[in-house]
Amino acid sequence: MATPQDVLPAPSALDRPAPPPGPAPDARIVARRRPGQWVFAGIALLLAAMAVHSIVRNKAFQWSVVADWFTARSVLDGLTLTLWLTAVTLALGFVLGTGLASMRLSTNPVLRTLSWGYIWVFRSTPPLVQLLFFFNIGALYPTLGLGIPFGPEFVTVKTVNLIGPTLTAVIGLTLLETAYAAEVIRGGILSVDRGQLEAAAALGLGRWRVLRRIVAPQAMRSIVPTAGNMLISALKGTSIVSVLAVSDLLYSVQLVYLQSYQVIPMLVVATIWYLAITTLLSIGQYYVERHYAKGATRDGLPPTPLQRARAGLRRLREVAA
Repeated sequence: MATPQDVLPAPSALDRPAPPPGPAPDARIVARRRPGQWVFAGIALLLAAMAVHSIVRNKAFQWSVVADWFTARSVLDGLTLTLWLTAVTLALGFVLGTGLASMRLSTNPVLRTLSWGYIWVFRSTPPLVQLLFFFNIGALYPTLGLGIPFGPEFVTVKTVNLIGPTLTAVIGLTLLETAYAAEVIRGGILSVDRGQLEAAAALGLGRWRVLRRIVAPQAMRSIVPTAGNMLISALKGTSIVSVLAVSDLLYSVQLVYLQSYQVIPMLVVATIWYLAITTLLSIGQYYVERHYAKGATRDGLPPTPLQRARAGLRRLREVAA
């Protein structure tokens, strides 16, 4: 008796599925050549070398004067005040901005409106105008008093004796940074998936624990890059207080070149210090972002520049061996 296998014909070579396409076992995979990129890279390197050569060999920069004044006492004092202003205004700005962001996210329409109005005013006016307003606060309010609202005042102080140039700079820059910090924090909180908050509420977790263990770590991934840019902008923005005769880095440099008429080298001194501090802040921002990026990808964190440099040296040693 014939079986089904005897009745059906055997599959021929034409009926068999073709093997999947792919390189032969002994084939070598070669990366695609991009000659255009190398040409543009060479042109860019040539232009960069020309720019560096023109700066180094240009006698108008007076590099000897730059070296003499780079670590001068007056310049270092101005740099110290610049760093102090940056740290104080940004710290106070984020503390106040956290409360302002909470008001923006509140369900109370009054709090939302007041916080939106504050942010609207301080983001819509130039920082220089704000500083000049606070510097001339004595013309608007000659005295400030403490007492019963719409009633008698117990203590009055003249604003001329109360607010000096440095305090004016701290108040003005802090109020400005508060407006920007509030939007940065609000954006970071809104970036957290709403479903995770609902899941935490279903598990019965408290608000403080949800904020500390779920919202804050994920929100920081969005907050840190923008906060780092704010920090660098605040560092450079402190130079605006020189119009109030506050002895920051720029004002200290201006005092020197107004007496010696060495404008270019003194501006170079300030530029190099700003570049150096900004570079250090950028490095710190990179590692803070890397810390909060843990667990964001399945492949793990990419190697740091130092790790890549060590890997490159190790490969060179292997090739040389």
